[in-house]
Amino acid sequence: MRRRSLLTAALTAPLATAGAVGALQSPAQAANWSSSDNWGKWTDGAYTVNNHVWGSGAGPQSIWANSHSNWGVWADHPNTGGVKSYPHVGFDLGRDVWNMGNVSSNHNVTVPSGSGLSYCTTFDVWGNGTDHEIMIWTQWHGAVGAIGSYVTDVNLGGRDWALYQGSNGANAVYSFLARNHTTDSWVDITAHCQWLVANGRMPQVSIDHIAFGFEITSSAGGHNFNCNSYELWT
Repeated sequence: MRRRSLLTAALTAPLATAGAVGALQSPAQAANWSSSDNWGKWTDGAYTVNNHVWGSGAGPQSIWANSHSNWGVWADHPNTGGVKSYPHVGFDLGRDVWNMGNVSSNHNVTVPSGSGLSYCTTFDVWGNGTDHEIMIWTQWHGAVGAIGSYVTDVNLGGRDWALYQGSNGANAVYSFLARNHTTDSWVDITAHCQWLVANGRMPQVSIDHIAFGFEITSSAGGHNFNCNSYELWT
């Protein structure tokens, strides 16, 4: 899967929940699966859990999973620019945007806070293969921001989002950034996708893949990012 390049437009906000620092947390020791391979992947039914360390200058990262809804990573990426990894859980949908059904998701995560950290918790929804990338950021920390330019604010699923639109040189990117950060969140994915088409921002595409995880730019010293629960309704 193609991924986007260096993030722009610094945005910051405080986080309410902190993760531990250091070696892998105890769930990894008894997890159903774990891996330190950059491209480590584990299948759980219709879902895949992916380590997905892909960026230039990345450090070590290890992933563990008990299921697609309970997993986490320990990441030690240097405090330099550019996304280093996107550990995530993925699901293939393959439906036309106007006939995708009521697709929504609920998640609860535990993330670190402090200086030198840069990351976001985000959905990554792909249309027409990898031609169109819809990102839905539910919270973020440090000097990260969306590709492209600010377009407008929009209320979707009962929440306010700031929409940015641009290109990473390989595909169009549409980023919805939550105006109110939360580590415990429900997201109406269908509403985001269909709003883009109804308002002429994106062509009528097939929504092919839905991913959720942590896009990590820097986590020097080693930090834990945990997905405590995750559900996707399709």
